[in-house]
Amino acid sequence: MSPVTTAAAITAGLRHALHDDPTVVLLGEDIGTLGGVFRVTDGLQREFGADRVRDTPLAEAGILGVAVGLAYRGYRPVVEIQFDGFVFPAFDQLVTQVARLHYRTQGAVRMPITVRIPYGGGIGAVEHHSESPEAYFAHTPGLRVVTPGGPQDAHTMIRQAVACDDPVVLLEPKRRYWVKDEVDESLDGALPLDRARVVAPGTDVTVAAYGPLVLTARDAALAAQDDGISVEVVDLRSLSPLDLDTLEDSVRRTRRLVVTHEAQRHGGLGAEIAASVTERCFDVLAAPVARVTGFDVPYPPAAVEEHFLPDLDRVLDAVDRVLGRPHSLSGVDLGGPPPPAGVRAAGGAGHRLVTGRAS
Repeated sequence: MSPVTTAAAITAGLRHALHDDPTVVLLGEDIGTLGGVFRVTDGLQREFGADRVRDTPLAEAGILGVAVGLAYRGYRPVVEIQFDGFVFPAFDQLVTQVARLHYRTQGAVRMPITVRIPYGGGIGAVEHHSESPEAYFAHTPGLRVVTPGGPQDAHTMIRQAVACDDPVVLLEPKRRYWVKDEVDESLDGALPLDRARVVAPGTDVTVAAYGPLVLTARDAALAAQDDGISVEVVDLRSLSPLDLDTLEDSVRRTRRLVVTHEAQRHGGLGAEIAASVTERCFDVLAAPVARVTGFDVPYPPAAVEEHFLPDLDRVLDAVDRVLGRPHSLSGVDLGGPPPPAGVRAAGGAGHRLVTGRAS
């Protein structure tokens, strides 16, 4: 149980899957000899051979098409999309074939395909390498969409996804690949693939997050303690289906909800979560649900991406707002342009800056 990175946890989970089931085959660009851009598949081709860990041409639509054919023949393909922005050439295969074949054949055909997609920002990448496409896939019936918040979930989810008879889009938060934590393999079956979990208990406000922002939400919960605020953090884990029961249970205790994600605000998962929780918890909500998201602009150049990504200060500001405390962004549409750099948060702890730099 020594601490391992999220990337290493996924590697270990893939190794288990390849060892346990001879029908598991890995497909992707540069996943064999190179071990993938993020080295998640490093060493697996040497261990299991080129027939089971296969380098493919640079053709995402073709990779998914091959995966569909393999699934028809009884295999369990695991596809790596090198970067989030590269998944769109395969979008047609995913949403019109992979997601629908079980329904279209009245249950005669299953598509046990796992599609691994490194996603999100925070690594200083170039254009098309820092996207958040989760809403596209969560909107598509027939696809499961999940994302881990750390090494334990990464190890658990990849094993559960490969074993699942449904197609699973596994979104891997790339800026958390190097986060370390302990991984207990005995916990792999403790929580179903489609369940959320409370990762930090609290009583005053619920913060719902997923993927790369789970760590940010946990940091916000710790920082809020300085102001005497008790924040409960719910890691959603599954984006489709959403575990609204766990989230409702939390909100009924705290009576307030903040939802945060990296993706743009308009049409994002936060809107669906806010609407669903409002429908279920209208009788107990003490404040409107607040969203902390990316802005409604294309993902910016790396030099200014820190202003796009939700950070500790923006989450804490939303916590202040749902608690009715003074806050720095009063009257500002959080879906519009970012606030001016250097604006200090009012009424909160002195270490907060909207720019994300501590004073």
